Amino acid sequence: EAQPLYTNYPHGLAIAHNGTLTNTDHLRDILVENHRHINTGSDSEVLLNIFAMELETAMKKNSRSGMSPRAEQVTASREDLFAAATRTIATVTGGYAVILLVAGVGVLGFRDPNGIRPLCFGSSKMATGTTSAAPGGKETLVETSVGATVMSSESVAIDALGVKLSRDVAPGEAVLVDLDGTVHSQQCCPTAKLMPCLFEYVYFARPDSIMDSVPVYESRLRMGEKLALKIMRERPNHGIDVVIPIPDTSRASALQCAYTLGVPFREGFIKNRYIARTFIMPGQAARKKSVRLKLNTIKSEFEGKNVLLVDDSIVRGTTSREIVEMSRSAGAKKVFLVSAAPEIKWPNVYGIDIPTRTELIAHERSNDEIAKQIDVDWLIYQDLADLEESVRSLNPKIDGFEGSCFSGEYITPEVDMAYLENLEASRKSDKPPAYAAETSDTKSKAPTGDCEGLANQQNKRRREEGHLA
Repeated sequence: EAQPLYTNYPHGLAIAHNGTLTNTDHLRDILVENHRHINTGSDSEVLLNIFAMELETAMKKNSRSGMSPRAEQVTASREDLFAAATRTIATVTGGYAVILLVAGVGVLGFRDPNGIRPLCFGSSKMATGTTSAAPGGKETLVETSVGATVMSSESVAIDALGVKLSRDVAPGEAVLVDLDGTVHSQQCCPTAKLMPCLFEYVYFARPDSIMDSVPVYESRLRMGEKLALKIMRERPNHGIDVVIPIPDTSRASALQCAYTLGVPFREGFIKNRYIARTFIMPGQAARKKSVRLKLNTIKSEFEGKNVLLVDDSIVRGTTSREIVEMSRSAGAKKVFLVSAAPEIKWPNVYGIDIPTRTELIAHERSNDEIAKQIDVDWLIYQDLADLEESVRSLNPKIDGFEGSCFSGEYITPEVDMAYLENLEASRKSDKPPAYAAETSDTKSKAPTGDCEGLANQQNKRRREEGHLA
């Protein structure tokens, strides 16, 4: 979908939203009852209108006359915006990071109470903050910035604009940058916990980003070290001659894995930057051909060698199987494969369009069966505990993780087996589900390859979520 989306009542509001709402149908019912019209099937538009509705309520409540905001022609106050954010966070479920441009007021950002989707901000220069009491007894932190203030899903957008990262927006927190450059923030959910999406660190985030005080590159190095230690436990006589990453996201993990194993690290695949992504290709034959157009082997790195391929994760196995075949065609004696992520067995409903269970190669298959499907000599997945430790060791304040695609445990209560079954049925029939969660990052079908196919969401998020105040 094209963002930002806009509404002009009770105030000029434009929204950029990264994530997925999981109670969209319930929210639509609320909007219908309150006579708000929805033009699209986007959950971003639903979120925008829920916030606008709550802002209208807050502005009426704080108005001296009790008249509608339009009748009085008033501008939303800081207290109005924080009250609307508080009510919106209490009403909406799922994973989301939101940035709202508020006409004549500034930029407001807030994050879901589990901190599933990332959000941060930075300023050219930030002065020491002060705390003041807000209406209702809540504390508001006031920080003075000099120059530009930027909000973004990832810190790399802040770096690119030449400003300094200030901090992450906390789970359940709202941050307002007013027209004077003053930054106001308020915790809108007292029960909020930091439980970021593990897949951000595995694949989605750029390696030069810092998310929730975790340098993504460093976390991937630690994933590679954990993989190497598991290889040495399970395959002490592994016989690996060379470690080769599957471009691009797995490079850091492969580098550290090779270093820990004491085995040479080599680039064996060169990426063609001019080819379209494999996930948009119609049909299996076209996708298979596209993989070979997208990647080419350096044959001297494969000939007569036992090759360890390192990938960030394995989704359907389509791309992995083709890459293994390319490795063998290039002369590899044996091909081993390791994944920096555990087996993906469940859909992700919080903003990453991972396929239905039956499309996942790890669904109801053993490790040996998956290895046979991909045609590798042996296969090793990262343990979930090791993946979590790779991230948490860099920020012990993380309360937990959203890792449902690995564990099948969803951190919001409305996502149960009935929800998943309705979601899967809707994908198969191309009809809106009774419990549908619609991703704002992409409304298209799930990617057909491995995690390379998720990059459309990754790039779209970066275009939508970098905003200058």
